[in-house]
Amino acid sequence: MINILIVEDEKPISDLLRMSLTKAGYRCTCAYDGKEAENQVDNSIYDLIILDVMLPEISGFELMEYISTLGTPVIFLTAKNSVNDRVKGLKMGAEDYIVKPFDILELLARVENVLRRHGKLEKIINICGLEIDTSSMVVKRGGEVIPLTKKEYDILLLFARNPKIVIYKSTIYEHVWGGEYPDNTRTVELHVQRLKKKVGWNDTLKRVYTVGYRLEVQD
Repeated sequence: MINILIVEDEKPISDLLRMSLTKAGYRCTCAYDGKEAENQVDNSIYDLIILDVMLPEISGFELMEYISTLGTPVIFLTAKNSVNDRVKGLKMGAEDYIVKPFDILELLARVENVLRRHGKLEKIINICGLEIDTSSMVVKRGGEVIPLTKKEYDILLLFARNPKIVIYKSTIYEHVWGGEYPDNTRTVELHVQRLKKKVGWNDTLKRVYTVGYRLEVQD
């Protein structure tokens, strides 16, 4: 399992990150100041570190100087939106730079991209009776291949990597089709309904009011 260290001194934000990343299948550890994070890095191995800039004890930039010697990928998370800060973080070796407030699905996508670049992302996803091979884009249930279109596969992967999270129809459209979600369209609904029948998720992929869908996964 992928191990992620969350270094964030604001507990509500830290809790949100931990909850969302845990639901997405990652193992998370939290540190609330730079000194505690330094100790965690010394005593454990992490696949990714999400690092706030403004921290008690030791700042994120100071901590980054030490982390960069370890080769662990880092995503900076901060309320500071100046170009100079972003450039500084990236020049220090950070993989990405996310400014608060942030959309949790965007953060999860950025985490996934960084892990993929470093070859740390799991290639096989087993979820709700399906085996998804992300390298070959082959989906199986009980050993039998389920033929999916590219858009159906992209929708499936979005839910598989974000279980228990409400995904808005507009988010699905932007992720799969690109561009702004158009008014008065049933494109997303029709594709999701067809996907549910193909993969056997009629009772698993739940509609949430009129806004979107959530993949229900048993703990």
